Amino acid sequence: MYTLVSTETAAHYNWGDNCDGWVLANSDPLLIIEEFMPAGTAEQRHYHSRARQFFYVLDGWLTMEIEGHLYKVPARQGIEIPPLVSHQARNDERSGVTFLVISTPTSRGDRTIAPPNQDQIT
Repeated sequence: MYTLVSTETAAHYNWGDNCDGWVLANSDPLLIIEEFMPAGTAEQRHYHSRARQFFYVLDGWLTMEIEGHLYKVPARQGIEIPPLVSHQARNDERSGVTFLVISTPTSRGDRTIAPPNQDQIT
């Protein structure tokens, strides 16, 4: 039997500075979460040893810092992050941003904090 999933039915968690996450799919090879970041928030810069991630913006603008370069990702666009690449999701805007994070294999237990890097706009 199949089940419909939404932010109303998915497991919810808080992270960082008042950010929200909803686990839409969670299996050994795949993790899909929807996240909301209020204005002016950021996650810790990090990398994954195994997980490849794809960030897809649903609403707003997401700033992704990848290896010292900044990418402004608008709604209905996404960006892929391969394993071992340092990155940080940020919301540098004045309103919230909602996006999907798709990880394969799952990124749970596969996160290493990375040192800060110089910012460059791309």
